Amino acid sequence: MTKRILVVCTGNICRSPVAAAMLQQGGGDIEVVSAGLGAGKGGAEQRMAALAKADGYDLSQHQARQVDRQLLAEADLVLVMSAKQRQLIARSWPEMLGKTLLFGMWRTDKPINERDIPDPYQRSDEVCQFVYEAIKSASITWREKLKNTGSTSVW
Repeated sequence: MTKRILVVCTGNICRSPVAAAMLQQGGGDIEVVSAGLGAGKGGAEQRMAALAKADGYDLSQHQARQVDRQLLAEADLVLVMSAKQRQLIARSWPEMLGKTLLFGMWRTDKPINERDIPDPYQRSDEVCQFVYEAIKSASITWREKLKNTGSTSVW
């Protein structure tokens, strides 16, 4: 049975499309989509898309979309980039909180209050590179956790 994962960030142009592409490439019986809590219109941010492309991820067809109750309800697991985003989901859709986890939760090199993946939007190239590497590291761990358990019940 295919498990559906929803990856959420703010604008759905930097972090969540990259994370979704990386998780999807992990294969298996998962389907990964992304959305934003404040999504506008347009494709992936150019610098993040270029970093992804250099690693073999194609974001050229990505279009930002707004998270809504239906996307959340269809997901077996919702991954957010920050604790604040988790709180926003809990405030608007409290019934979704139990399946909403922090994307960087497995970053054990960081204290729990520093496991957010920062937003690189309109920040320096160095910040974009740092964020990309953090997403890549977290994605590898999520793929391992999902593969080892065979489901989205990894917590």
